[in-house]
Amino acid sequence: MASSTVGSTADSLSKLDINDWASAAPNLRKNLSLLSSQQVELAKMLLEMNQSHLFQHWPEPGVNDDDKLAFLEQVARLNASYPGGLASYIKTARELLADSKAGKNPYDGFSPSVPSGEALTFGDDKFVQYEDAGVWEARKAVFVLVAGGLGERLGYNGIKVALPLESTTGTCFLQHYIESILALQETSCRLAQGEGLTEIPLAIMTSDDTHLRTIKLLESNAYFGMKPTQIKLLKQEKVACLDDNDARLAVDPHNKYIIQTKPHGHGDVHSLLYSSGLLKEWLDAGRKWVLFFQDTNGLLFKAIPAALGVSATNEYHVNSLAVPRKAKEAIGGITKLTHQDGRTMVINVEYNQLDPLLRATGNPDGDVNCETGYSPFPGNINQLIFEIGPYLEELSKTGGSIKEFVNPKYKDSTKTAFKSSTRLECMMQDYPKTLPPSAKVGFTVMDTWYAYAPVKNNPEDAAKVPKGNPYHSATSGEMAIYRANSLILRKAGVKVADPVNHVFNGQEVEVFPRIVWKPKWGLTFSDIRSKVKGNCSITQRSTIAIKGRNIYLEDLALDGALVLDAIDDAEVKVGGSVQNAGCIIQSVDFKDTSVPEEVRIRGFKIIKVEQLEKTYSEPGKFSLKL
Repeated sequence: MASSTVGSTADSLSKLDINDWASAAPNLRKNLSLLSSQQVELAKMLLEMNQSHLFQHWPEPGVNDDDKLAFLEQVARLNASYPGGLASYIKTARELLADSKAGKNPYDGFSPSVPSGEALTFGDDKFVQYEDAGVWEARKAVFVLVAGGLGERLGYNGIKVALPLESTTGTCFLQHYIESILALQETSCRLAQGEGLTEIPLAIMTSDDTHLRTIKLLESNAYFGMKPTQIKLLKQEKVACLDDNDARLAVDPHNKYIIQTKPHGHGDVHSLLYSSGLLKEWLDAGRKWVLFFQDTNGLLFKAIPAALGVSATNEYHVNSLAVPRKAKEAIGGITKLTHQDGRTMVINVEYNQLDPLLRATGNPDGDVNCETGYSPFPGNINQLIFEIGPYLEELSKTGGSIKEFVNPKYKDSTKTAFKSSTRLECMMQDYPKTLPPSAKVGFTVMDTWYAYAPVKNNPEDAAKVPKGNPYHSATSGEMAIYRANSLILRKAGVKVADPVNHVFNGQEVEVFPRIVWKPKWGLTFSDIRSKVKGNCSITQRSTIAIKGRNIYLEDLALDGALVLDAIDDAEVKVGGSVQNAGCIIQSVDFKDTSVPEEVRIRGFKIIKVEQLEKTYSEPGKFSLKL
């Protein structure tokens, strides 16, 4: 290879001072004949950024040559995947590390206040109006799922989107999300009567850990009913680790030809959407909204229609979905920040920064509950809705990059050495930090019970959560689905029995009837209300799964288990009394390795003793009197 590249590097070398090469990295200079002109430029960039240590161990040509070239190939990937390249990454890192060492407060000069937004109450007239508006807008929307993480923190070794949402049907998160988007697509396009767009795209941001497994999950399940062409996968690359305050790149302790890398954070979704050209493609196609969501919030799509309606009605460029939060609760608060120089921004401020910021700016009590019993600063749940036009315009200025932060773990108070390497990070909710004051940034607050039940903690960590605080576990996440569906049916007029309390995996939870339905049956509250008639009742021990679009419950008394399925062209009215042995919930020890991971992290499994199943596979109208 040396003989073929000597000529190609001649021009590059002629522009360099050979003495500089010799003094800065003599071992690199010995190996220049191995490199292509592009690799020489990368090496020059590293030296200019004070990274000569990366070449100190390089032996004579002919020894470990493949490792040397593989190293520069990695440098090329890191350079290409970061907006502005590695030089920009290192420069930003030095600035942020200097600020960190100096203890600089990123909110110096800012005063917090409560931003403007909408607070919705499930099922009231305003909520229904926003839902209707959101469904109408949905055909012009795009969904972006941030799914770069594994379930290791949960005690589950698969990808998180493959985890069952609930045990009654075994539907996984990704299936539920896709079926929810398809239900929105069908309803919105039907309302528009064939005008314009007919498919809602889904982009999924993956990582090295999740990319191939996400593809396998989709392919092995026929994309859960979505056309393969509707789904785009964008793989997030990692970023280089940093060894010290000078932002010297860290090498792998087991292989000095490899730069240590770590995830950059879910803020990468912005640069990926920009650099892939998807945003421009969507805008050119007439799409208006992009909705970001994370991998394990099973309640989210109950909130999406109304939140999208708020964005459309209020013409928000950025709309953050939020839930009520107690003062000092460990969840970030949506906050308006006004600087002494007049700058303003509406962003998420982490809970451990919000209280001291309030105290430092004339609010001696800090973050306190107001007359509602909650903090006036709503809790950020990292579900975002952007208007695509202004979003693309802003990213065009930044090349897709957003504000980053660094969080080094120092060895001692001198802050001169790190316990382990660090890296720059970014969060997708920090996008508004660079927006001009003219940007319309707001929020939509919805009750936690139907909008937010993330699954992110393993059983042991969840069991340590102080009583009264959310567990955010697989146990609580599944029970939240049953609770939400029970409360929604109550609001629609069904007599749903009160829950009973049980302890699973050390977590005390309310166990409501196991009520589940496909998104196409109950996309909005108006849909659900129209499909429940007369005096319907469901006992606490009951289970019902509704899988067809046009299934109507009329004077149904359920005390047991009932499964109803029908094709879209079948209309089924179900009434009468159902009583059988039903399903029982059996406790499981999360340490019992004979039980599948996805079961034991919940602490229970559902045993089907007796259930009535009715399936309608022919078109027509049917009446089932039980």
